[in-house]
Order: sequence, then structure tokens, then C-alpha cells
Amino acid sequence: MKNKGEINYLSGIAQGTGLYHSSVARVLEPLLENNIVIEKKIGKQMRSFTLNEEHKATQVLMKFYDEMKKELGD
Repeated sequence: MKNKGEINYLSGIAQGTGLYHSSVARVLEPLLENNIVIEKKIGKQMRSFTLNEEHKATQVLMKFYDEMKKELGD
């Protein structure tokens, strides 16, 4: 949610979350299958990811995230 509207890469997500690439890839799969995250392949091996802000579930999550930030003072 912090990086909505930005292009993200597997390695950047892994670094930002402190998770291994394999863990990030495993979590991304259901998000991709449900069209919450959109994947774009760059070349043969590089994959980029963006949050699908048009998806209803994403909109609900963004609203919740924004409300929590206000409550927690972040």
C-alpha cells in the first residue's frame, strides 16, 4: 500500500519486507490470480508488479490502510 501507483520488483519487495524472494513470490501468486496485483514482464526474466487500484478488493484495502494510518498517527 505504501508504494501504490509505483512499479515494484520482486527483489525490491523482498528487501522492503525482509522476506526471501521465494516467500514474496508465493504471496504474490494469489494476488495475481485474483487481479489485485498486475504483473508486467520486462525481458525474459524480470517481472514488475503494480497494485490494481481499480479492483474493488484493492479499494477496500486502501481505505482500511488509510484509516489505520490516521488512527495510528503514521
